[in-house]
Amino acid sequence: MKTPNITVVGSINMDMVTITDVVPVQGETVLGKDFRTVPGGKGANQAVAAARLGANVRMIGRVGDDPFGHVLTENLAKEGIITDSVKPVTDCTSGVATILLSDRDNRIIVTKGANEHVTPDYVAAFEQELAASDVVLLQLEIPLETVAYVLEFCAKHHVTTVLNPAPAQKLPDATWTDATYITPNENECLQLFGDEPDANLRQKLIMTKGADGVQFYENDEQVQVESFRVEPVDTTGAGDTFNGAFAVALGGGTVKEAVRFANAAAALSVQSFGAQGGMPTKAQVQSFLQQQGG
Repeated sequence: MKTPNITVVGSINMDMVTITDVVPVQGETVLGKDFRTVPGGKGANQAVAAARLGANVRMIGRVGDDPFGHVLTENLAKEGIITDSVKPVTDCTSGVATILLSDRDNRIIVTKGANEHVTPDYVAAFEQELAASDVVLLQLEIPLETVAYVLEFCAKHHVTTVLNPAPAQKLPDATWTDATYITPNENECLQLFGDEPDANLRQKLIMTKGADGVQFYENDEQVQVESFRVEPVDTTGAGDTFNGAFAVALGGGTVKEAVRFANAAAALSVQSFGAQGGMPTKAQVQSFLQQQGG
């Protein structure tokens, strides 16, 4: 299998993580256990996941002209990601995610900051790079008009796209149609498409269901791919790991095989702290799959 060229168009954030045993109710103050700042953002997370799994990855995004912006760009470069399409926005803060981590789960508030400046005009400067990609990955932490523009462009140029519709937001029907694959979790799928998605749309859906695995349709037949049972430390970034791994594996076999590979990567990712902290290498995923029976 050749090394895939993957372009990620999406968000770049600094995650500000508070770890606590007690989640405060409204108006209450509690003492936390720890606080950390770690690079994140759905776009950047998916780019890191794909790069660690061996893909050639380009990130298209924006950061602020603040200390976070420098750290975030350097972190992407350190992972081997091409960053010449990541530009700072003058007089703007970088995107941040405020994360409350408790009882092995998380609550997240995202403030877009410079991510709002990932506009269609900005992305248009990199159309040549988009057209040369094997897979383009998108999420919904950047302007929705940009998502629609990229999906339409890629559909016209026959470039495979993976749209992770998170956080869940409504898009025009034509935009959903332009996507090759759509990867909501169970709640996002229900919120966006209801109990019975349109038959044509249903063929694009790769629905993640946490511990219950992944469900998709192939030739109108429902396919269920089981998850791997592990003891999670931090579930932040598991979905991003899945999406990055799915994009990497798409060119090497069937959709079912790509989903199983992505499930394995996600299972490994939740065993360490931070969205990017536990993202595995290709060798680690392959070793894990061998231990699980091939």
